[in-house]
Amino acid sequence: MTHDIHIIGGGLAGSEAAWQLAQRGFRVKLSEMRGSGEMTPAHQTDGLAELVCSNSFRSDDDTKNAVGLLHHEMRRLDSIVMRAGEVARVPAGSAMAVDRDVFSAEVQRTLYEHPNVSVVRERVDALPADGPAIVATGPLTAQSLAESIVGATGQDRLAFFDAIAPIVHRDSIDMSKCWIQSRWNKRTEASNEDGDYINCPMTKEQYLAFHRGLIEGDKTEFKEWEADTPYFDGCMPIEVMAARGVETLRYGPMKGVGLDNPYDTSEEHPQGRWPYAVVQLRQDNKLGTLWNMVGFQTKLKYGAQVELFRTIPGLENAEFARLGGLHRNTFINSPLVLDRQLRLKNGERIRFAGQITGCEGYVESSAVGLMAGLMAAAELGGREWTAPPRTTAFGALLAHITGDAEASTFQPMNVNFGLFPPLHDVGKKVRKKAYTNRAKEDFGEWLGAMEAVPA
Repeated sequence: MTHDIHIIGGGLAGSEAAWQLAQRGFRVKLSEMRGSGEMTPAHQTDGLAELVCSNSFRSDDDTKNAVGLLHHEMRRLDSIVMRAGEVARVPAGSAMAVDRDVFSAEVQRTLYEHPNVSVVRERVDALPADGPAIVATGPLTAQSLAESIVGATGQDRLAFFDAIAPIVHRDSIDMSKCWIQSRWNKRTEASNEDGDYINCPMTKEQYLAFHRGLIEGDKTEFKEWEADTPYFDGCMPIEVMAARGVETLRYGPMKGVGLDNPYDTSEEHPQGRWPYAVVQLRQDNKLGTLWNMVGFQTKLKYGAQVELFRTIPGLENAEFARLGGLHRNTFINSPLVLDRQLRLKNGERIRFAGQITGCEGYVESSAVGLMAGLMAAAELGGREWTAPPRTTAFGALLAHITGDAEASTFQPMNVNFGLFPPLHDVGKKVRKKAYTNRAKEDFGEWLGAMEAVPA
């Protein structure tokens, strides 16, 4: 099949861009390195849109949460990621979590069956010399292509480390020491009857011993060229958080508030029976056989992980389907090198999409891929592209990537209300709801105007 546009990278962003273009009648060549005999340091399969870190798309609440609002806007645009997410959904309280294998298989099946999409398993070593293209190779871009991108942008690459959380077999968890509950007992239609998280409580003594183990544990060594690479705060290894102070974890991923420990009948907790600290596990597949350790991204070596994590109450005999890991992520200085349509300023044939642009998170990566697909479709169709308003989640994220952020200090960012134009005339308690109400109204008007333009 000849093609109208070449997309490099079959992750979340590339798959989303391919879907949006194909649905609008354009022929897409989608190149994916995995499946050609090549693999990245973090992927486990050759499936399109494989989730390599968490299985969560985070909050699905579109009434007062920025990422939930992004979910809403993506659904309005018939996102393939949101479609597949519903098919693969597993209970996770107010969050949207998926069975990662079912999710990837659904995205791949949909794209393989589309008559306008041709998936080619190949490694692309350089930016295409001609024709329109979207580069969506993500934070694990192969070295040869990364060097080609550096040559085209004239800028050195920026990089940070991303750490992967372990996954535990459910039947190896000792439920006589743990219990199932969502924090504050929050429920959604997708929730399990009792709650969505397995909670492993710790006493003060157990927590302090665990904290020492994190600090003293054997860790992955840095290569010389990696030594000064910063971490992204949204995916901080747990031992790095622990090094910031003995109480840091208790106010982060190991906080016990809102959880009522049924095994604690003592009177020493003034808040009720909240544990001193807690390790939470979230369902990772539809069968409920795999659960991931929430917030436990780590760079501990495998042996140190097994030894330390089996000191957690309930995990003494834990069997791990996957241990934590560490990989280097790459992204470009987008505010400096991309225009408002995600095109290279010195080479407008080529767009970038996904995490390589400096957004962070599954949903954000998918959303930027979706926008790149819409932009390319408009250009191929000879139509003007109007960016979504900055008051919307799409618009705020796009503005941050392509100019609002300071280029000299540019770092990956999740979508958040701090990227939106501020509202000063509403009270603090209702401000988030006001942001989402304004965004939905403005997004609806933008979408209506876009759909009114002849294809």
